[in-house]
Amino acid sequence: MLAIALLVFREVLEAALIVSIVAAATRGVPRRGAALLGGIGLGVLGALLVALGAGRIAALFSGVGQEVFNAGVLLAAVLMIAWHVIWMASHGRALAMQMQDVGKSVRTGASPLTVLITVVALAVLREGSEVVLFLYGLLAGGAGHLGAGLALGLAAGVTIGLLLYFGLLRIPLRHFFGATNALLILLAAGLTADAMAFLVQADLLPALGEPLWDSSALLSEHSLPGQALHVLVGYSARPAPVQLLVWLATALLLGIGMRIASKAAHRTHSASPQRAMTG
Repeated sequence: MLAIALLVFREVLEAALIVSIVAAATRGVPRRGAALLGGIGLGVLGALLVALGAGRIAALFSGVGQEVFNAGVLLAAVLMIAWHVIWMASHGRALAMQMQDVGKSVRTGASPLTVLITVVALAVLREGSEVVLFLYGLLAGGAGHLGAGLALGLAAGVTIGLLLYFGLLRIPLRHFFGATNALLILLAAGLTADAMAFLVQADLLPALGEPLWDSSALLSEHSLPGQALHVLVGYSARPAPVQLLVWLATALLLGIGMRIASKAAHRTHSASPQRAMTG
């Protein structure tokens, strides 16, 4: 039972950390709760469908379909997070004003709800499909205590995700959106590097050399701190050069995009009072 609980805990932890960061980053967005539940529901449904078609997926692309599928899911999540980071850089100030004055409504023209649903669904889809496949294999082999192990692992993973979420909410409002955007950039960079690792494993991308270092003796990726860092910042004990390159490129591009969007929004807000006065 403990072995089952540990594996389920690791997979649920990865999804819970991503969901917690995205949920905190969309603080103040209307109908966020419904979007979260919808994303989780779609992710669970998708995980069941992926598990049913696991054999066909694995056979695709000359037998490396599972690696390509995982990389595709991760890169899709990165694109959604990137869109959200840039959106928040443009509209974070308006959301902060809304949170300070509940009586006002923010009309920004675009809503991150679609992004929220997509990122949550993709996170649950990837980790959930692995849990379903693992439990199905154990069930076929006659293993017992699946329900207890599943419940224990699920509860532990969700608990840590909630602790992270409520910890993020304690950040002062004037620093909140900057802190969550920084976390999202690190998360997106880590997911991109993880996707590159799957493509290298499938021999679809060159590693560009031997691993840059081996820190597994100091911090294993299979440990709880190592796994948490792997999700939050893309930590790898033995990273290939291509992983580090895409990590840096993703973080740099998103940082630049967020800065440009923030400056454009600031110019727009500064020009609005002037137009009102001259009008």
